[in-house]
Amino acid sequence: MNRFLEAIQQRVLILDGAMGTMLQARGLAAGGCPELMNLEKPEVVEGVHRDYAQAGAQIIVTNTFGGTRSKLEHYGLEDKVYEINVQAARLARAALADPANDFVAGSIGPTGRFVEPVGDATFDEMVEIYAEQVKALVAGGVDLLTCETFLDIRELKAAVMACREYADVPVMAMMTFDDGGRTVLGTPPAAAAVMLEGLGVDVVGTNCGLGIDGMYELLGQMRDVCSCPLIAQANAGLPILKDGETIFPATPVEMTSHHDQLIALGVRVLGGCCGTTPEHIRVMRQAMDERGQQWTAPARRGVLSSRTQVVAVGPEQPCAIIGERINPTGKKGYSAELREGKTAYIRREAQQQTDAGATLLDVNCGAPGADEPLALERAVHAITGVVGTPLVLDSSDPIALERGLKAADGKVLINSVNGEEKSLATVLPLAKKYGAAIIGLTLDGQGIPQTAEGRVEIAERIIERAQAVGIQRCDIVIDCLALTVSAEQGQAIETLKAIRTLTQDHGMATVLGVSNISFGLPRRPLMSSTFFAMALQAGLSAAIINPKDQAMMDAFRSAMVLLGKDLRAERYIDAYAEVQETAPAVAAVAGAEPSIRERLAQAIIDGDQDGVVALVELALKDGLDVLQISNEGLLAGLEEVGRRFGANRIFLPQVLLSAETMKTAFARLRQEMKGEQVASLGKIMMATVEGDIHDIGKNIVCTLLENHGYEVIDLGKNVSAAHIVEQAQAAHVDAVGLSALMTTTLQQMQITIDALKEAGVKVFTMVGGAVVTQDYADEIGADLYAEDALEAVAKIKQMLHNA
Repeated sequence: MNRFLEAIQQRVLILDGAMGTMLQARGLAAGGCPELMNLEKPEVVEGVHRDYAQAGAQIIVTNTFGGTRSKLEHYGLEDKVYEINVQAARLARAALADPANDFVAGSIGPTGRFVEPVGDATFDEMVEIYAEQVKALVAGGVDLLTCETFLDIRELKAAVMACREYADVPVMAMMTFDDGGRTVLGTPPAAAAVMLEGLGVDVVGTNCGLGIDGMYELLGQMRDVCSCPLIAQANAGLPILKDGETIFPATPVEMTSHHDQLIALGVRVLGGCCGTTPEHIRVMRQAMDERGQQWTAPARRGVLSSRTQVVAVGPEQPCAIIGERINPTGKKGYSAELREGKTAYIRREAQQQTDAGATLLDVNCGAPGADEPLALERAVHAITGVVGTPLVLDSSDPIALERGLKAADGKVLINSVNGEEKSLATVLPLAKKYGAAIIGLTLDGQGIPQTAEGRVEIAERIIERAQAVGIQRCDIVIDCLALTVSAEQGQAIETLKAIRTLTQDHGMATVLGVSNISFGLPRRPLMSSTFFAMALQAGLSAAIINPKDQAMMDAFRSAMVLLGKDLRAERYIDAYAEVQETAPAVAAVAGAEPSIRERLAQAIIDGDQDGVVALVELALKDGLDVLQISNEGLLAGLEEVGRRFGANRIFLPQVLLSAETMKTAFARLRQEMKGEQVASLGKIMMATVEGDIHDIGKNIVCTLLENHGYEVIDLGKNVSAAHIVEQAQAAHVDAVGLSALMTTTLQQMQITIDALKEAGVKVFTMVGGAVVTQDYADEIGADLYAEDALEAVAKIKQMLHNA
């Protein structure tokens, strides 16, 4: 066994603390590149490492958080990726207190870019960027790799895959969550943990953003769905401003307050993030050494995920409902859309099936004449833009399947692999590489066995081959195949027998395409729903059905109560409490057709970039002018997006899709204005403060402000206070927004605000994660503070209106 993995089985390892603030205290200039000090001032970097090692840190993390090409190019150092990372690993190695028992972890941080469709980076490009850094860290001799402070789950997926492909060392992976328990893109801890465990990460957890109290709660959510060892790297509390200096208030002793609970939870690596010092690490190590550190990992379970949701699939769980409607078979309109590159049907069915009760969505884009790889990628992006339902990728084309796996945010289910050698050799490696679960069809080159025993035999063969490539049993779902009862009546009993055998004797999850049973018969819903209830009683774990079929959902909800999988009949009551027991004597009058204004608003809410221009054309034809279309239709939709975001009904990816749809609509409206200037609600200047090269949050706010009718001047990142003041005065702006993500640059926010206030310019702040609070914004003199981009827009409106 690997030395590091063996060590964390035996004891909790203490990892070091903050690096950036320590380097600043030892000469790193504001706005300077921390990683360059590996080359220019190696004795300083090694000195920080040595202080942590002597304080008791058993894992020393390299000074390479910003060591990717994307980050280093901001300093003109993109050609020094290899040199910087290799040297960093060597400096950390030289500082170890006990080289035989301690470890060097290669630090990998986010690039500052989002992966498409949220951002502009392709998935393959992101893997390539991280691969370059990974190779250099491995060449430098690191013992493990640690991906830390990630905000985008797909960027972290790319980083982990680069680690797995180009290094043979353990991998730790962490995301940063705000005090609402989600990342800036809406990912909760459970969804992150499911994806990361599927990718084979050795230790999962969280760092930065919160103090130890909040972090304990987040790790508990991870433990509910994964069996991995956990890592916690908390800040020393949330920052406060004292005597003009940013400080983190948590004492070293306070950082030990949850040691017992963390050990019980399965935390096997414990370190510090922003504001922690060697003294914090010394006290944490001493406190840990005084405690028993035994822990047994829980059994791994079958769980799927999207960016925002998790769904457990297994014999003990309620049956998962897989929506079957995103499939071109028998659907001429959908097939035509696939050939034309459109996604309206996909988005509509994803929303409707989810609303009807689907917990997973099957996605099939294999229409004749369509580019299936591109269509599947496009479909995945479209679905994740409107719902958070985890996906089942349904394709027999390995190229399309891999394209879909790259596009997916979380841990998906592949539909499917069978007992033929060609299928096993093609699909299983893809599932392992991308951390996916699989559906195993009980058929092979000889066809479908006529007996339950024959199907179980093929299932056992698939399970054995899947485990041989590293796929866990809990990530295999066996399809016992429902055959048409009108043609082969005896096969229904064999299917049910196979389900029962696999569930009860083998502990396997099972799935069926239930409606296949009733082909060729009258009143198909009656036959299908009856068979569905029988399969559920036999132990069926997942069903591929039309969730909009009332008879099927009635059978499902009733069976879950009767089988004890809907405790206290809560889900049943939620579904039927408001339903009348008898049908009304007179049919209800159909609702009125939505107006063109309502349709425009809905297009923005749905992120319907394909259809919004046609709606604008229709509105113009109906006689609406540009302002009516904008204010009464498009902006009304964007306002509703804001309300849903505030209520945690949608998340940032959906907000950005709505914003892009708004841009598409406005581009058409500008053609009607014949050079006329749009009345601006105000002129806003945006900048990331000096010393900080992060601009994701700022860019999002810029986009939303423009969509709401503001003129935006974006100065970019790493902008000095003097330049911001000069440009603000020259442009006669109404307000300046300042952004910072790094704790080491927070003080620069106050410097800039003071200068702007002196010049008479209104200022608001923006931050990533939970680093800045309302109290901190008040201390530094900001006119307003916002936790997220949409709140920033709302408060800016209020601030300027009241000015």
